Amino acid sequence: MRAKSRLALAALAAALAIGILGDLLILHAPGMGLGASLWVVALAAATVALAGRAAPDGALERSPAPPGPGTGGGDGASPGGQLRGEGRWLLAGAVLFAACLAWRASPVLQFLDILAIGLCLGLAALTLRGGVLSRAGVLTYPLGLALSATLHAAGPFILLFADVEWKELSGGRGSRTAAAALRGLVIAVPLVLLFGTLLAAADAVFAELVRRAFVWNPGDWADHLFGTFFFAFLAAGFLRTVLLREADGLPQLGGVSAGGFALGPIETGVVLGLLDLLFLAFVLVQVRYLFGGSDLVMATADLTYAEYARSGFFELLQVTALVLPVMLALHWALPESDGAAHRLYRRLGIPLVALLFVVMASALQRMWLYVLEYGLTELRLYSTAFMAWLAFLFVWFLATVMRGARERFAAGALAGGLAVLLLLHGLNPDALIARTNVARAGTTGRFDVEYAASLGADGLPELAAALERLPGPERSELADRLRSRVQHVRPADWRAWNWGRARALQALSSLPAE
Repeated sequence: MRAKSRLALAALAAALAIGILGDLLILHAPGMGLGASLWVVALAAATVALAGRAAPDGALERSPAPPGPGTGGGDGASPGGQLRGEGRWLLAGAVLFAACLAWRASPVLQFLDILAIGLCLGLAALTLRGGVLSRAGVLTYPLGLALSATLHAAGPFILLFADVEWKELSGGRGSRTAAAALRGLVIAVPLVLLFGTLLAAADAVFAELVRRAFVWNPGDWADHLFGTFFFAFLAAGFLRTVLLREADGLPQLGGVSAGGFALGPIETGVVLGLLDLLFLAFVLVQVRYLFGGSDLVMATADLTYAEYARSGFFELLQVTALVLPVMLALHWALPESDGAAHRLYRRLGIPLVALLFVVMASALQRMWLYVLEYGLTELRLYSTAFMAWLAFLFVWFLATVMRGARERFAAGALAGGLAVLLLLHGLNPDALIARTNVARAGTTGRFDVEYAASLGADGLPELAAALERLPGPERSELADRLRSRVQHVRPADWRAWNWGRARALQALSSLPAE
């Protein structure tokens, strides 16, 4: 049997084992936690093991991909091969965010962790054996994810019906081994049934265990088959894309062609010049409010300061988020040979970014006033974190695109987003919300018990520790609500274990009885 077929058969076997693990550790677990983390670790370990097993023999058919600028494979890796591409860092990132699933219990963080794992694995599948991530274009990543999803969907079928040469198995060593194993089962099964029946008759406890283990419930078996198939399908698509597809890297997307759509200095000057004037006018108004304080706002806008803060943050967040793709699109449309257009772009674009930082400062000031008046919530916290990521993106934009290194922007943007997500895990959003609102209650005397009790398990230890600092009615109501949460955070088994829920259970169990 050829080496490629052996590798494909090993990938199928690994996918089946990973599918069984996914069914047991995730689908039939009572919650997201350690089991999901272990599944991602198993997928990463199988990938590394199969690639290492295939690399030394050198027997795989080599069909090197020609080196391509920016995003191409470059090293001409063969099917199998060692994991030498830049995607290995994303594989490590997927394992890291999988560990985060067992760290924090916040549903929002866990949802973001799953997205981060999918993003890392989707891009890693194309770049583990070859390919460049650090110099990929802005649109290369979404195109790569779309290509990766397509390959994952088709991969299991190609692996099963094309990569494995089933005819060669019929007369080879594998078929003889399978036939011997089948003969062993024919002899062993009657003996196991005979002795198992006698042992069950001899011990009631053993008989009950046997009855539970072999009870036939069609619905349960259907669920297990579906779970195994689903996770095996995901694993097979990933393994096939990594190990058996040519190491082409991410898809390439060229810039503006000579005869295609392009912008010159006049168009660039009109677009960026008008945006500069618009944002300058807005910033001049904001400066008056920043230094004039609440009296100027109420006198000018006929609003309370809290209403003024509430009405502006999310609109300013949308404005900031939309300006970046506009500036990237303008830069993409500039011909590389048009030095005048690029110089004008920098002269008008840098002031626009500076004005945007004032806009972001105004938005953050509004959010701070909003929190002082109404308290901190998940939406307000995560929106502020998104604003912080945008601020990083604009700094990185100045350091890359404005200096003629546009190809480095996307990698830094991705790394910055993943870093912000890790920082959120370190900050522990639910605990931060609880601390902020408890401190605000000490100043204003207002505390939203219903919202505090609805926080995730990560915030419950903070609330339990702060009960004595709350006013009497709120303290009593919150204590009752926290006691009712004990059963909701108690893990049913080890697969759902999570450090945040374990801390919450410990804190709630120490609450005094009513």
